Amino acid sequence: MQVLQVQLEIGPDPAEVGRARRWARSRLVGSGMGDDEPVAETLILLISELVTNAVVHTGCPAVLRMLFGSGAAEAGTVRVEVADISACPPRPRHAAGEDTNGRGLELVDGLADRWGWQPEGAGKRIWCEVDRGAPDAPVEDSPGSSRTSGAPTAHGPVPGSGTGGYGAAAGYGPAPYQPSYGIPRPA
Repeated sequence: MQVLQVQLEIGPDPAEVGRARRWARSRLVGSGMGDDEPVAETLILLISELVTNAVVHTGCPAVLRMLFGSGAAEAGTVRVEVADISACPPRPRHAAGEDTNGRGLELVDGLADRWGWQPEGAGKRIWCEVDRGAPDAPVEDSPGSSRTSGAPTAHGPVPGSGTGGYGAAAGYGPAPYQPSYGIPRPA
């Protein structure tokens, strides 16, 4: 099975978030996914949150990547990654009442089937995956991410672990990822 990876360089300007959404929407349509499909809307929201976090909280350029496996438009997983040059790990915050900030990672946690982060060079990569298959499909637990399909749990598939996601064990060639360091769910 082959993986199609597309990427966009993002400047350290909040206006880049809108450009990233437009770019991602065009790539989703190019993969065969309808731009009005609920999964496409979910992916666009996840991309918006992750790019916003990278631009606002690091003030550095970032790279947005989308990975599609063969047939991903019909069934499969779409992986979104945002890499930046800040070594600071993401910190989930809890917004109170009418706060306008602090909900981004909570949205990612609630919408993505799996997500986490890992070091990349001098910085980090935050990733999430959305499955296009049946909702609430059981996924075997393993260390490395903060969510599995259908139910919030402490662990999910690790890329390259053979339990789902992308990597050598999933048939995507040499595993390009280091072990993940999942972010614990808020208590």
